[in-house]
Amino acid sequence: MNDLYEKGMKTRREVLGDAHVDKAEANKTDFDKDFQEYITNSAWGAIWSRPHLTKRERSLITIAILTALGLEEELAMHIRATQNTGATEQDVKEVLMHTGVYAGVPKTNGAMKIAKKIYSDLENKI
Repeated sequence: MNDLYEKGMKTRREVLGDAHVDKAEANKTDFDKDFQEYITNSAWGAIWSRPHLTKRERSLITIAILTALGLEEELAMHIRATQNTGATEQDVKEVLMHTGVYAGVPKTNGAMKIAKKIYSDLENKI
């Protein structure tokens, strides 16, 4: 593997957690291994690893974009990842409120439901 991949895998683990990444790696097949390498290099190595924004800031931007696009599965993953990025529940709430103005109430309503469930689940684990 190359340096970008290694940097990307380190960042991916820091953000998503070892359990998530280990599961994704275990589920990788010949069909999607090239895609997994691509996202590790490009998203995690080339973008998430850049120094000018914190992981918290990148996390909040990602949540806003995923909400705007209505990508619920990825949104849930990134809301759970806030446990590793330093973004608080209040941060996520404010980003969703802001996103509602610019991306629309229906998409944000769905995102709010996802966030509420995740935070409830996390609270009940403690």
